[in-house]
Amino acid sequence: MNKDIIIKVCTGTGGIAAGGNEVLSSFRKTLSSAGIESSLQDKCSAHKVGCRGFCSKDVLVDIIINGEKTVYQYVKPDMVERLVNEHIIAGTPVTEWIAGEDYHNFHKKQIRVVLSDCGEIDPEDINSYIKAGGYEAAKKAVTSMDSEEIVKVIKDSNLRGRGGAGFPTGIKWELGLKTRSDLKYVICNGDEGDPGAFMDRSVMEGNPHSVIEGMIICAKAIEAHHGYIYVRAEYPLAIKNLKLALEQCYDKGFLGTNIFKAGFDFDIKIFKGAGAFVCGEATALMRSIEGKRGMPTPKLWHSAIKGLWGKPTVLNNVETFANIPKIILNGADWYRRLGTEKSGGTKVFSLTGKVKNTGLIEVPLGITLKEIIYDIGGGIEGDREFKAVQTGGPSGGCIPAKLLDIEVDYESLAQVGSIMGSGGVIVLDETDCMVNTAKFFLEFTQSESCGKCTPCRIGTKRLLEILTRITTGNGKKGDIELLEELSGDIKATSLCGLGMTAPNPVLSTIKYFRDEYEAHIKDKKCPAAVCKDLIEFSILEEVCKGCGACKKVCPADAIRGVKKTPHRIDLNLCIKCGTCFSVCKFKAISKS
Repeated sequence: MNKDIIIKVCTGTGGIAAGGNEVLSSFRKTLSSAGIESSLQDKCSAHKVGCRGFCSKDVLVDIIINGEKTVYQYVKPDMVERLVNEHIIAGTPVTEWIAGEDYHNFHKKQIRVVLSDCGEIDPEDINSYIKAGGYEAAKKAVTSMDSEEIVKVIKDSNLRGRGGAGFPTGIKWELGLKTRSDLKYVICNGDEGDPGAFMDRSVMEGNPHSVIEGMIICAKAIEAHHGYIYVRAEYPLAIKNLKLALEQCYDKGFLGTNIFKAGFDFDIKIFKGAGAFVCGEATALMRSIEGKRGMPTPKLWHSAIKGLWGKPTVLNNVETFANIPKIILNGADWYRRLGTEKSGGTKVFSLTGKVKNTGLIEVPLGITLKEIIYDIGGGIEGDREFKAVQTGGPSGGCIPAKLLDIEVDYESLAQVGSIMGSGGVIVLDETDCMVNTAKFFLEFTQSESCGKCTPCRIGTKRLLEILTRITTGNGKKGDIELLEELSGDIKATSLCGLGMTAPNPVLSTIKYFRDEYEAHIKDKKCPAAVCKDLIEFSILEEVCKGCGACKKVCPADAIRGVKKTPHRIDLNLCIKCGTCFSVCKFKAISKS
């Protein structure tokens, strides 16, 4: 057999959940038993890769023979023997398992910078990253560029912080460089906590070296010698891969004393966070590293001037650092042209919710929401009507269908009452209640409030109480105006970004879906039939076949009727669980 064979198996968190480790093990055993590995020696390998992006198609597997790649989807361990026998040995791909048109459409409008090596390299092997050009940018920066030159490249690239605030990265680094101090720090914020967000996790799992390399370049730029990667303890695979990557970097001389033999020293430590959402805020994160309770402090100065232990500290998130090596290698102009005039480059988003193609995407800034949802996402699941999209996580806003052509950049999203955030995109359809959606996000931000400042601690609680009252049928005249007034006060007076942005889901849903609030309050009805206390189930006699399926599953024994005759629901007993609605295959049960 005269072939070069490479098999890449997705073992990101999504891939592992779908059975990626078992698939990889099956490939190795099958190749070994067939004698392929031993006969080809170093010309055949089956190895791990990180998140491939299209998580809903996991386990994704690439089989590359003599440079020709075939992508398979939904791969299970029991499919491996056939793939080896028919594709690898006989040379005939198994066509019914090959990723189809939706896979290619998912990637067509993406431009992968941060994710360019995720799903391609083995995250546990530094040589795999080096082979793909890894650490060339760090070597260039440390050995042949001075600090001012590095800062200028990053400033000219128009890279803005990808953690949510969008502060220009080059300006932050310039502040860090110009501030004189005996000690300086570089911190990577990997404390990603937005519901439905998995951008940073996937990068740390799939290409931890890109983050480390970006931090090395930053350290040289601001003349720092100590760094921290702050990671959520809930990300065990990310922590494992980061630890291994750091060990390999020290072994190669890319970290530690006299890195790249250029007389520059830099060390990185991992700090595990305990899962507090507020520790994604810079001052709270730094207090946590200092051994104090993770609570925000007033920003009397920029952390690049006075941050960790009172020393100059440049803090960027995972995605920001992962961009840096590509910018150093390809130049500021290249990166700037990928985005818009004010926001250079690409942005990684986790695309979730009521959309056909869910997963991790990377798109140029300036792309429209419509392109993301319909061209990449494939449209709305079940071909239902699109209603809104939530951007920016729990602190973002809900953008309605009429604004679907809006460009995705920092300024455009802010103008319509939302934010870029760290990159969560949650698609909502006609079956979603916008009042209940606002309540869902308020439940999260209220529970995650650190309690330090009164506007956030008490204000978000009052917002949640009002929303709860409305969704349970107890809303009253003036509640909408009270929500708006209270939201404005919270935004204006909260100490940190959590409180300042917490009212965004409320304000945006009132702005674009006020009629739904009014229906809940005035008519005591939920138009989307989501809010349990405002729903009434009934059986359509002309449709009911009397099959008894609903009666069998009703936990409250609220359904009456004999077989082959129309049934009815005793509303005095009905607990509105919706089980009957779910099991009726004749669509004879109505909820309103």
